[in-house]
Amino acid sequence: MKPEPDSENRTAAQHSTGPATPDPGAPEADGPGPEATTGSGPSAAGNADTVSRTGTSDEDQDPVAASGAERDGDRAVDAASEGDEGEGISTVARAVVASAPESRPGVAARAIAVATAWPRLTRLLSAAVAGLLLYASFPPRTLWYLAPVGIAVLTLAVRGTCRARGGFGFGFMAGLAFFLPLLPWTGIYVGPVPWIALSTVCAVYVGLFGLLTRWVATLPGWPLWVATVWSLTEWARASFPFGGFPWGKLAFGQADGWYLPFAMVGGAPLVSFAVALTGAGLAWLALSLLRRLTADAEDGGEAIAATSDSPRSGAIRPTSWNRIVAAAMLVAIVPLTGVILRTALPGPEDGNRPITVAAIQGSVPRLGLDFNAQRRAVLDNHVKRTEELARDIAAGRAPQPDVVIWPENSSDIDPLRNDDAAQEISQASKDVKAPILVGAVLVNDDRTTTNSVIVWNADAGPGERHDKKIIQPFGEYLPYRNFFRHFSEYADRAGYFVPGKGDGVVRAQPFTGGAPVAIGVATCYEVVFDRAFEESVRAGAQLLAVPSNNATFGRSEMTYQQLAMSRVRAVEHGRAVVVSVTTGVSAMITADGVIRQQTPQFEPAALVATLPLRNNTTFATRFGPAPEAIMCILAAAATAAALIRRRAQHL
Repeated sequence: MKPEPDSENRTAAQHSTGPATPDPGAPEADGPGPEATTGSGPSAAGNADTVSRTGTSDEDQDPVAASGAERDGDRAVDAASEGDEGEGISTVARAVVASAPESRPGVAARAIAVATAWPRLTRLLSAAVAGLLLYASFPPRTLWYLAPVGIAVLTLAVRGTCRARGGFGFGFMAGLAFFLPLLPWTGIYVGPVPWIALSTVCAVYVGLFGLLTRWVATLPGWPLWVATVWSLTEWARASFPFGGFPWGKLAFGQADGWYLPFAMVGGAPLVSFAVALTGAGLAWLALSLLRRLTADAEDGGEAIAATSDSPRSGAIRPTSWNRIVAAAMLVAIVPLTGVILRTALPGPEDGNRPITVAAIQGSVPRLGLDFNAQRRAVLDNHVKRTEELARDIAAGRAPQPDVVIWPENSSDIDPLRNDDAAQEISQASKDVKAPILVGAVLVNDDRTTTNSVIVWNADAGPGERHDKKIIQPFGEYLPYRNFFRHFSEYADRAGYFVPGKGDGVVRAQPFTGGAPVAIGVATCYEVVFDRAFEESVRAGAQLLAVPSNNATFGRSEMTYQQLAMSRVRAVEHGRAVVVSVTTGVSAMITADGVIRQQTPQFEPAALVATLPLRNNTTFATRFGPAPEAIMCILAAAATAAALIRRRAQHL
């Protein structure tokens, strides 16, 4: 059976001069596509009239029977949208076919034939490749430069599709190829259903990107609007449902890349925007080069037949070199700006005054959901490793810390209700001669729990505390518990945690004296949200801490993905960050995003480093969510303009 021609195959149809014969059995399009747009001249009007009478779009007509009037109408539409309307991933195949196809080896010729004959399959496979490229750009790999390439391939896959649902479908495929390999740690101990469900929900937002890109890519300057659309969909995913899930933002794969310094100007959203803008620029450059290649090849074959008086004269309009140069400059300027911005990052020792900080990694008896079945053993492990550090300090093998940071859940026994746990923590603080930030699970009077970080100072006991404000749905609590328990036997193992309040800052008196140190805390899951550290730094945090517990995620890539987020946050707010994890990886990160020390996984360890306290604020901290809001507003405005423009062209 002959495959149904897609819109991008109209270029092949442009060589025919026979009468236009619409296929009476062709399915009706969802709505008037850009191919049916009226253009200048009678031929364009005739093309629009054909679509109006038959209700059949150009994509459903036999490309071999396309008329010269249809060609001129299509080119008129191309001119109205800067000559790129309807182009996408299959432009590559058309360009290769146009340039001496007889010289192609058999395998390449067959591949080109398949891409030309099956454009939808080509787009689908391209979308899957785009998603895999995005995944490969994330830690523990350092292939950050694959992210803009992935965005470019995805843009080409969805751009120029004839139906809106096509843009969504190709984007959704890319989302699945991205999130399914990125998030398997969510189902390690609870089965594949939560993992697949979460990945599918996240993929919907990439599908939304494909849908919106299909529209805004018809506007002049479309790479800018495509990048803002990516920002809009990232914001939406970080907000809905159940408080959102920002994991997988493009920014979090750029900790080792050239784009990281953008974080100090506009935070993680600006980093993602810069990556997406480069990717859209790459797509623009590829289309411009291939369009010129196609036009040059066609022009070479038709130069004899086309005269100055012929209707074909001037029909082939290759992309100008000015546009190619502009696209190349965009692709080069954005990452190079990031390289230049790196010179403005603070040095590892720049700050107001230094303090010495220790991070304890005590490890757990076993991994999995039952890691805390021996809760006393988890507490004992952290006390033991702290006391070992105290002996090293006494022997001169380690410097004296001003403050010690334990991980999240280092005391799942409530030390405010359990005297034995309180005494053990107090003794550890006394031995190490420094206050300890203890990650503890506290039981409230109504039997709910809070995930807290408490400043514990020897005999003085508990002081200020941070109660985790952004708690994890389907882990620390279960929304609609009675509903979701029907889908997984693990549903009732979700906690009954409640969110806390406050500004995310705790203050500890350093061992060496002086003013108390204001430490901003984002406990584990909180670090993925922009607002967590933004609020604490605005409240005066001079140093940032990420106490975390990754025992429930085994030996997955999750801990490295989370570590990269901490590096982005360090640059975003110009603060050193201390990452303390029960099972690793714990790390000391300076304000330039560089890891100065880190531990291996699943080994008890202690890190001690001198880090600067800083009071200066970055542009990202001052601007807060404003840059992301501006990008989202621009994306919404561009989408509205594209739809209005499209409707006007079809009236």
